[in-house]
Amino acid sequence: MASSKPYRIKSIAEIHRLIGLPSPQHPLIGVIDVSGFKDHSDIKAVLLDFYVVSLKRGCDKLLYGQQKYDFDEGLMAFMSPGQILRGQDDGVPVNLKGWMLFIHPDFLWNTPLAKKIRQYEFFAYAAHEALFVSDKEESIMNGIIDNIRNEYHSNIDKFSQDVIIAQLELLLTYAQRFYERQFITRKISSNKTLDRLEDVLTDYFNNEALLSKGLPTVQQIADTLGMSPKYLNSLLKQLTGLTTQQHLHTKLIEKAKEKLSTTELSVSEIAYDLGFEHSQSFSKLFKNKTKLSPLEFRHSFN
Repeated sequence: MASSKPYRIKSIAEIHRLIGLPSPQHPLIGVIDVSGFKDHSDIKAVLLDFYVVSLKRGCDKLLYGQQKYDFDEGLMAFMSPGQILRGQDDGVPVNLKGWMLFIHPDFLWNTPLAKKIRQYEFFAYAAHEALFVSDKEESIMNGIIDNIRNEYHSNIDKFSQDVIIAQLELLLTYAQRFYERQFITRKISSNKTLDRLEDVLTDYFNNEALLSKGLPTVQQIADTLGMSPKYLNSLLKQLTGLTTQQHLHTKLIEKAKEKLSTTELSVSEIAYDLGFEHSQSFSKLFKNKTKLSPLEFRHSFN
């Protein structure tokens, strides 16, 4: 019977053993071919201590976290250390083409990429927010992977790490570019997200629960929209130039202006109505966004 508890994998050598592959050529970085990949263990969930970048094509039923997806085109997924990779539940062999790139954090040690890699938000996206790549884009990524594979298969010298790091940075830069292309080319669904965000924020500020629960967090907004916070943030920045938090603040200021101009409520009462525990925090935010204090706005309006 398969264990439901994630099996922690600390090294690339360990995952090679788990899926029945020969020892890796390099202990800290490696690429495996997933064509004809079969389940070699009754372990159905693994917690990985390294980064994973994958490009797959076919009928995939792998789970990232709790998300499952099927696809028939090139799809890229990105995992950071500490995330859980789950196998399929029904025991049906996975029929895939593509590759998986493993990068142990120790390989990045003392390089600029060690810090920079944390800035790529797609490592925190959910499975259904994976990157769909065109044939041309897939060819570019495959070429970079070939370069990485060829480099660590060659005789390792003092330049090897620098060459591979450069290729990794190139791959991640292309991934960033392709994600931004995805936000643009899937304009209909992206604009629907904007409409839904507006509805969600309107509901929040028209809901009496705001008084007891306070302002919604970015996580709560993302959960309501069925997205990861990072993906929503990236999508909004690409479409509007504003983060999720900035959209929240914009809606809040709109509601505050409405109350200041159409009611006799005090600033403290308005702050309370909008979910602020302290009116000073509300006043500070309002002035930061409008260059006027709430009372100055009310007087100028009147």
